[in-house]
Amino acid sequence: MAKRVEATGVTAYYGSFKAIDDINLNVEPKSVTALIGPSGCGKSTFLRTINRMHEVLPGARVEGRLTVDDEDIYAKDVDVTAVRRMIGMVFQRPNPFPTMSIFDNVVAGLRLNGVRRKSVLQEAAEKALVSANLWDEVKDRLGKPGAGLSGGQQQRLCIARTIAVEPQVVLMDEPCSALDPISTLAIEDLMFKLKDSYTIIIVTHNMQQAARVSDRTAFFTIDRTGDPGRLVEYDTTQKMFSSPSEKKTEDYITGRFG
Repeated sequence: MAKRVEATGVTAYYGSFKAIDDINLNVEPKSVTALIGPSGCGKSTFLRTINRMHEVLPGARVEGRLTVDDEDIYAKDVDVTAVRRMIGMVFQRPNPFPTMSIFDNVVAGLRLNGVRRKSVLQEAAEKALVSANLWDEVKDRLGKPGAGLSGGQQQRLCIARTIAVEPQVVLMDEPCSALDPISTLAIEDLMFKLKDSYTIIIVTHNMQQAARVSDRTAFFTIDRTGDPGRLVEYDTTQKMFSSPSEKKTEDYITGRFG
């Protein structure tokens, strides 16, 4: 079941460097939210705070409050593994496990969680591949290496692997930047389909993509190199791209800045 994500005063550090400062936004269930802004403004850093991947880096830490359906995911008694199972992530470049088959790639997370029954794994793999619009293309070669697929197919395989464990939130960090236009369109079509079941947050540098796929858009920026990234404006995508409230947002979207 898709869940609401709420950030309140979220600030993230790499050692003593403050990467993002005082981020406040609410992401509604069953929606696509795009994070846009110039390179280095903290979009990907913020994305990684949502599933506690940021703190994996030495010296990295997060302040503020981040909740998923009002549960503080940074509370002391929270199971970090459970958080990352609930909040899946798809990365910039397709990263199927190179030595694994297509089938084994999809069910890797389930096996890690202790699922062993073959019938359960088979059902979950088919369901995830169907959801990722990949089943018809690979159903006759599930035993072949996942790394043998095209780039666009590999990215859909990674999405299938992410949703096989049935998360509530799916994070995507520039999932189409390494793909050709046809594969990009397939991933965008997939986002429309997946938002019926998941809360999706996507980082993208592609303004047209943000306008096409998202319900709401958040614009991040930095004033000067070395400053922390800040959230300038967050609104419906239609308003952000037609009549933004902030001049910085308008300048970025129209290409006059960043």
